[in-house]
Amino acid sequence: MFTDAQAPMSEITKELLELLSERYPEGLTTVVSPLKTMAIPANPKLAYGVLNVPNDPSRGWKRIKTGEDESSTPTACGLKNNSIVAFTFVSGLEDEDVLFEVEWPKDDDEMYDQAG
Repeated sequence: MFTDAQAPMSEITKELLELLSERYPEGLTTVVSPLKTMAIPANPKLAYGVLNVPNDPSRGWKRIKTGEDESSTPTACGLKNNSIVAFTFVSGLEDEDVLFEVEWPKDDDEMYDQAG
């Protein structure tokens, strides 16, 4: 999703939640086994995270501070053009321990073998 770098994070959260509700009315489904579906909460709160080490998802994610009432902009949060940002649902914005479960696309070597 592309966003306005000067829009408050609260607007970005609203846009993201509308998009998720429209595209995934039955909830978000994982693609790894075992398949799980997570319903979008009725009054969702989101936490956002960026990679601890750019271009190395194996090193995990760190939560970004979005300001009081998500008033900070992506630029103020330290995000740059084309930043990779994860999100997760949290029970409250003050939750400190947040786990970002991100599924990355993987190269399928068999697919390349079949094509060649």
